[in-house]
Amino acid sequence: MSKKIINASNAPAPIGPYNQAVEVNGMLFISGQIALIPGTDELQLSSIEAETTQVMENLKAILTEAQLDFSNVIKTSIFLSDMNLFATVNTLYAAYFSSDFPARETVAVLGLPKGVHVEISMIAAR
Repeated sequence: MSKKIINASNAPAPIGPYNQAVEVNGMLFISGQIALIPGTDELQLSSIEAETTQVMENLKAILTEAQLDFSNVIKTSIFLSDMNLFATVNTLYAAYFSSDFPARETVAVLGLPKGVHVEISMIAAR
């Protein structure tokens, strides 16, 4: 097994015992990203639109560090604090893909880290 740790300097540092992403045999597993602003301990929570955009930009930075992009994403998991946020998050999420959307599930959960409203994880392939 070939295992490579991916940590992008322009994405938030992990807040626990995990890495931003791990690549194994051409598959990239990206940890759930929240709206942490890279290089700070601050969250972008001014609106659900701003929060979702920050999450997607954090994911983009990790994909870029791994020399991949959203066209390589094959699976996503979206966690929401409230399913009423679905339409807004879905619209912003979709804008990062051009075609051939990845497989996905979206679920509402009781709570997310640091009280955020959205967390997204991804799996990408070379």
